[in-house]
Amino acid sequence: MRAIGFKKHLSIDEKESLVEFETVKPSAKGHDLLVKVEAVSVNPVDVGVRKGGNSTLKKPKVIGWDAVGTVESVGEKVSLFKEGEQVFYAGSFKRSGSNSEYQIVDERIVGHAPKSLTIAQAAAMPLTSLTAWEALFEQLEIDPNNKKNNEKQTILIINGAGGVGSIAIQLAKWAGLKVIASASRSETIEWVTKFGADEVVNHRQDLVQEVRNLNYKYVDYILELNDLDGHWDEMAEIIKPSGRIASITENKRPINLRKLTQKRAKFAWEWMYTKSFYQTPDMITQHVILDEISTLLDQEIIKTTVNKTLSPITVANLKEAHKIVESNHMIGKVVVSSK
Repeated sequence: MRAIGFKKHLSIDEKESLVEFETVKPSAKGHDLLVKVEAVSVNPVDVGVRKGGNSTLKKPKVIGWDAVGTVESVGEKVSLFKEGEQVFYAGSFKRSGSNSEYQIVDERIVGHAPKSLTIAQAAAMPLTSLTAWEALFEQLEIDPNNKKNNEKQTILIINGAGGVGSIAIQLAKWAGLKVIASASRSETIEWVTKFGADEVVNHRQDLVQEVRNLNYKYVDYILELNDLDGHWDEMAEIIKPSGRIASITENKRPINLRKLTQKRAKFAWEWMYTKSFYQTPDMITQHVILDEISTLLDQEIIKTTVNKTLSPITVANLKEAHKIVESNHMIGKVVVSSK
């Protein structure tokens, strides 16, 4: 089968930053599905893995952590899917990625693709939806079914126009929360408002003052999606006593957790790959979440966050998608589709 990957960690403009090659088509065993990949999206993690390293690999590494495709065959332990079904998923950090004609993926982290969306629209959703869902409803411990209580609560989503922010706004609104999203440009302000943000603040300004200008002394929850170091002191100030903060970005220098002591506030990390990376007993919850996301999309309760589509799946188009993500000005998601 054809696949696209890299052996050297290079700038995307370099000829060998991504290359096409032939490799053995895998076969499904155990809980695995063999999926014929039809569309993929590019996320910041793709850029980080491609650029992050100095060694030359012995064989090309295939990345890609979002896909829509059709199940071609199933392992002997598979019970959730059958051949011919269209699926979507974000995959595992430990396995070969979706930038290939076929991919092996564990059924327990796969969902049934939404029926009302194009493959490109669906491919934008898995990784960011899982991240947003787990951050909001598992790490921040918001109960999406307790809408009456949530209506009294406010969440600040920092970097609302990115891939995760775009779906987190929608899921928070679905859960009943009042949403303050941060955005700094006219086009990103328009984007977050379109997806349901009640208020918008500028993360390039003093966030404490920005939030307090809206007549909030504190917020109940904060979801941090960009620059944990830069926003830590601001978050510690505006989180309410016994409030909760979750982050998907890593700190590059020590963060002072003591700033949360008097408020008895909680801080949690969200890494979407944790369940598959450690094969946790609750790994199948990602299947459940993706099926729920699929239903919400089909019911038009939430909307796809795709903002740019390239076609077909080639080295040139994947490189273009990487460039767009690397620009740090991406709004929503960029997808590369077979058709």
